[in-house]
Amino acid sequence: MQDHLHEDPALLLLKYHQSVDFDLKEAVQQVACRQKAAVKLPEWVSNPKVLFPASLSLEQSSSELTARFKAKDIQGEKLIDLTGGLGVDTFYLGQHFDHVLYLERQEKLAELAAHNFSLLDASSNRHQIKVGDSISFLESTEEVFDWLYVDPARRDENNKKLYRLADCEPDVKLHWDLLKSKSRNIMIKASPMLDIKAVLAELPDIQEVRIVALKNEVKEVMLLWHHNKETDTVKIGAFDLKGKEVDLFHFTYKDEEMAVAAYSMPETYLIEPNAAIMKAGAFKSFALAYGFSKLHPNTHLYTTSQLPAEIPGRIFKIIKEVKLDKKTIKSSFPGGKANVIVRNHPLKADVLKKKYGLKDGGNDFLLATTPIDDKARVYWCERINP
Repeated sequence: MQDHLHEDPALLLLKYHQSVDFDLKEAVQQVACRQKAAVKLPEWVSNPKVLFPASLSLEQSSSELTARFKAKDIQGEKLIDLTGGLGVDTFYLGQHFDHVLYLERQEKLAELAAHNFSLLDASSNRHQIKVGDSISFLESTEEVFDWLYVDPARRDENNKKLYRLADCEPDVKLHWDLLKSKSRNIMIKASPMLDIKAVLAELPDIQEVRIVALKNEVKEVMLLWHHNKETDTVKIGAFDLKGKEVDLFHFTYKDEEMAVAAYSMPETYLIEPNAAIMKAGAFKSFALAYGFSKLHPNTHLYTTSQLPAEIPGRIFKIIKEVKLDKKTIKSSFPGGKANVIVRNHPLKADVLKKKYGLKDGGNDFLLATTPIDDKARVYWCERINP
């Protein structure tokens, strides 16, 4: 494996077919998994003895960055992970606990997790591995855990993706009272496609929602409950992880409902909030927090003539408005390159590019949108933040 980490797995299968005395398919799978996990799980990949499961379990696991982020402010004596899987979340969440119980239905996954925990946390015996149904275990145990973590399986028997909590396994909504009776704090990892307001109506006990994005791509929606905290206002946090830095925006849906945003035509700058803020639905709250005007009730772009020091989003400086015809576009972008962004405009990005002969690339941006005058417009911009 170590000798062939950077080679094509398919070619390795062909090259060494019938010429080795070990399980070639398994070894090549490990090479392929390490290549896929190199960015996602660098600490795990750096240990040559860590083993990885089939690609689906690896695909569905948390990244090291998101797992570390979830773990940063939880601690206690006992943690239980109802849906252990590859064990990435179990491992990082468990760093500040004396005892960690990992539950998993698939025996092979559990064996891999036990093997990897022994390598990555060799000085500790905190991990206990159990194979079986997590709900059955909770129903039979008298233990109460400081933290309960669950990442319900989001694929059906046909490998179709699922988004609603009630469709996932285990059914958190159905077993909610049981989960609360066996833990003092609950953390649920849900799909990035989750309808947040719908799940808050289904589980009114939830006290905090964290939308976690990694480099402006939403990866997880976290739902939290604490037994000793009473509140009638759910705290919403939008987090964008950028290596060692984190962009953070907090608000509540009550604040959002009460907020009154100002609207205006584009000024010097156009701002698009990061993906976590957009997923959270902090449309008016974002405008008020930074003193921006919104372009239109249905256009989630913002404008200002003066920029605050730090903004959790993409910032574009308008060069000029351009007329959307072939002659103007060709003269403005003679190389045929412009990064096209469409937000609330009649034309889709791929249609606009095809119609006017544009390809993404270069430093120019063409931002098509509809401002408060309800007229579709296009702005030639330059991005001023990385």
